[in-house]
Amino acid sequence: MSTIIITDSSCDLTLDYVEKNKSVLDVLGTSVNIDGFEYIDDLGKTVSHDEFYSKLRAGIIPSTAQTNIYKFYEVFDHYSKMGKSIIYVGLSSGLSGTYNNSIMARKEYMQDNKEADITIIDTVSASIGLGVLVVHAAEMVKEGKSKEEIVKYLEENKFNANHWFAVDDLMYLRKGGRIPSAVAVVGTALNVKPILIVNRKGELVSYAAIRGRKKSIKFLSDKFNEHIREVEDKIIIIGHGNCIEDAERLKQIIEKKYKPKAIMISELSATIASHVGPNMIAIAFIGDNREDK
Repeated sequence: MSTIIITDSSCDLTLDYVEKNKSVLDVLGTSVNIDGFEYIDDLGKTVSHDEFYSKLRAGIIPSTAQTNIYKFYEVFDHYSKMGKSIIYVGLSSGLSGTYNNSIMARKEYMQDNKEADITIIDTVSASIGLGVLVVHAAEMVKEGKSKEEIVKYLEENKFNANHWFAVDDLMYLRKGGRIPSAVAVVGTALNVKPILIVNRKGELVSYAAIRGRKKSIKFLSDKFNEHIREVEDKIIIIGHGNCIEDAERLKQIIEKKYKPKAIMISELSATIASHVGPNMIAIAFIGDNREDK
């Protein structure tokens, strides 16, 4: 059997990458409701990133809904009937019930389709941290690696998926219950840019508070320097919330010192951007063990 990698739109990969790799990768869209309009996050096709972020900047707060069991059942059935071995590389169970829905869908599907080959991976990762695992897995499929080799790689490296986020607008974290209102108000007045990580439980947590944009970008590059290993074999992803200039600046800083296999710049799609707001800058890579706080 040939292998297909399945993930969801919280991976924050570019539409261009996903379409170029559709023979080995499928991305399930999360349901998004913005200003009364409900659609499936298809990485900017239905609602462009520019249009989406303009609504965020206008103060409109979207909502998202996790992928349901029926959708997973449907996609498992589709690829199983094509004779594919399936690896679902999922958003952290510490952040969403989507992973549990995929487990229940697999259990239900396997009851009547015992010959199906479906593996579910809880990546304990999110956004481009999930994306960097997906990209390495997709590259392994193209290289002809077996399903067993890919699953082994993902399980052994999911805690090596470092992802660091510098958030610009504290109010989105407040509305999501990540920080108290008083902290958001004071932090905004002081121009504090919080640094977030996904810990080893797969939860989004605050790591540090940096004053000013330039310092927060430097902090991300410093953490890359600290945790990257064997950079020549690695694909690096820089994510941004509709602030391409900052993403390019971070890329240039890295390229002055390192020559990774590739550096991808990706604009966060609606699924994750709904919860962190515009102007976020982030970096993800496979390095040493992620920090836990």
